[in-house]
Amino acid sequence: MSEVGRFTIHLEQEEGYAFKVKFDLKKAEDILLDEPPPLGERNGPNASRLLAAATANCLSASLMFCLVKDDAPAHSIKAEATCTMVRNDKKRLRVGGIEVKITIDDELAESAKLKRCTDLFEDFCIVTASIREDIPVGVQVVDKAGQLLHQAE
Repeated sequence: MSEVGRFTIHLEQEEGYAFKVKFDLKKAEDILLDEPPPLGERNGPNASRLLAAATANCLSASLMFCLVKDDAPAHSIKAEATCTMVRNDKKRLRVGGIEVKITIDDELAESAKLKRCTDLFEDFCIVTASIREDIPVGVQVVDKAGQLLHQAE
């Protein structure tokens, strides 16, 4: 694979298991990551929660881009990600799977591009395509009424 981009994110331990994350973006605020008890104080999300958020965000942005490109209407997509934690053969905690449910508003659900986009958008999501080889990622797209428009396991 050829390199097409690179970025660097800096982490600095604050105390205990809490780390401040500094992004390489001028307007991006620092965030605090922390492990849940008994290690940390859960004063911020841990890496597993960020992975679930990144997966849902990437899928939502990919679907939005396919449907509307540059004219993305505000408040037209909502997503939720459910992360399942499991123990491997060595009893080590691992991300066992991520389920993402994307709800789109009526305007997007009625798009003539919807069928084509639901066939394509997952493959264009950098995060999902990168982790899916080792972590199962289930995806659903539903309209505001909850009607299933797309499902992938």
